Amino acid sequence: MTTPLRKDAARNWERIVAVARALVDEGTPLQLNDVARRSGLGVGTVYRHFATPEALLETVATPGLEALIAHGERALADADGWRALEEFLTRTVEAQVTDASLAPVTAAPANALPRTAELTRSLWSTGTALLDRARAAGAVRPELTPADLVPLMCGIAHAVHVHGDATPAARVDTAHRYLTTLLEGLRTTPPTA
Repeated sequence: MTTPLRKDAARNWERIVAVARALVDEGTPLQLNDVARRSGLGVGTVYRHFATPEALLETVATPGLEALIAHGERALADADGWRALEEFLTRTVEAQVTDASLAPVTAAPANALPRTAELTRSLWSTGTALLDRARAAGAVRPELTPADLVPLMCGIAHAVHVHGDATPAARVDTAHRYLTTLLEGLRTTPPTA
């Protein structure tokens, strides 16, 4: 059981995470000394809360990972396997192109925090279950594996970041176009009108 933080420590934690979120959003790599300077806190305070930049980045990414898992759980409740997979992949690619913390955290070979490891396992499990259901329904090419989906989705996000517009709405629109093209290639049957 985790001991709750004192009010001042909780405020410091929130300030650190908010500064880190802003840095990630502007594309600046996280350096704990920079976070301390920008937050107006001592370096020791930042290091007490986050031992490494990776732990801080994972904390910044946690709400996005939790939201994706919630989307996945709702998709699992959909009886239509193809629609459920399509919805989940749509939400995933939207998150990838609007939250700069997600790609490095989900692509990391190891996690700094146990919670992140738990979330990424859950996300992987949900994606696998959705793909398996769509494959069992005959809606997805049988040779497609869960391991194939990760690089395909990362490829879309990378292409959007390299070739897409700078505004979040335009990035989402571009991601939707790319994902629609990908999904049409994965599907075994043509979509119904």
